[in-house]
Amino acid sequence: MNNTSNADNAAILAGFDPIPPLDESSRAAAVRRVDILTKPLGALGRLETLAVQVCAIQGTLQPKISEPVAIVFAGDHGVADRGVSAYPRAVTGQMVKNFLAGGAAISVLARLLGLELWIVDAGVDDDCGAHPRLINAKVRRGTRDLVAEPAMTSSECHEALRRGKEAIARATTQATNTVVFGEMGIGNTASSALLMHRLTGLPLADCVGRGTGLDDAGVNRKRATLALASQRVANVDALQLLSEFGGYEIAMLIGALLAAAARRMLIIVDGFTVTVAAAIAARLNPRVLDYCVFGHCSAEHAHRALLQRLEVTPLLDLGMRLGEGTGAAVALSSVRAALALFTEMATFEGAGVSEKVS
Repeated sequence: MNNTSNADNAAILAGFDPIPPLDESSRAAAVRRVDILTKPLGALGRLETLAVQVCAIQGTLQPKISEPVAIVFAGDHGVADRGVSAYPRAVTGQMVKNFLAGGAAISVLARLLGLELWIVDAGVDDDCGAHPRLINAKVRRGTRDLVAEPAMTSSECHEALRRGKEAIARATTQATNTVVFGEMGIGNTASSALLMHRLTGLPLADCVGRGTGLDDAGVNRKRATLALASQRVANVDALQLLSEFGGYEIAMLIGALLAAAARRMLIIVDGFTVTVAAAIAARLNPRVLDYCVFGHCSAEHAHRALLQRLEVTPLLDLGMRLGEGTGAAVALSSVRAALALFTEMATFEGAGVSEKVS
């Protein structure tokens, strides 16, 4: 087992800037404005609370999306060799090249939505080459087999957290105020399921899904494999769990989440694996969730339960389960709609429209 002390964890977190509280005066003013727009109270539903949240994040009644960035963190998992995925882990490296060539779903959506797309090699078991939008942050060529030993050493885990913070600095400008987070890694829903099980205490069977499309026999094999791994480690804290069962891309996502929130960015969270990263980040600093919008509910069945545990409501529920940041990217359109309605709709007084008779 990894031996990580609370002092070690504190030292790691000391390397991250503090996350500021939301601007409550802007939140209150935004609520007042929402209620006097030319519509019945609450008629725009979640779009209203979404606009209010962004006002509180940005500290303004003129919220906007500025120079948005999508970052996909990619890494391989040693446990994938145990048949917990419907695809071989060579697909991770192949998909990274597809991202960079512009042929993947997130590549298409990034072009459509005006997102600057960056790919981070967090620990791909392949040579991803060089590309202007590729960040080589590789810690190791894939994690170790988490059934037999810790997936990462403590030092590797901490280094991945730091490199996630660095990825935010590399991929964004001072004007960037919105980031979409995605991931790619064959086997990472197995890692995420195990992390969710140990973080929440929910039964392992409720945390394990089909991932890339396992059949029933594959799901049973995945559950049995992860049960063996879970028995290997007693109760430990969040960062130790991450070292034992996580992935380099998950650790870098956590570092990136903490760094983006510290810069008061709006963070749009994708599916199951990114939500697991957000759950761990929230154990380290609960304020990170204030800056997160959960873009969609994945068809990976455990995702809905995890969102409920976090007490957050996803924007969309489209039956998507691709990863790559695709669900979060699609949700960006809803965020833009919410902000346009908030800033451009007339008030009852301004439009000369009668308000509801009390």
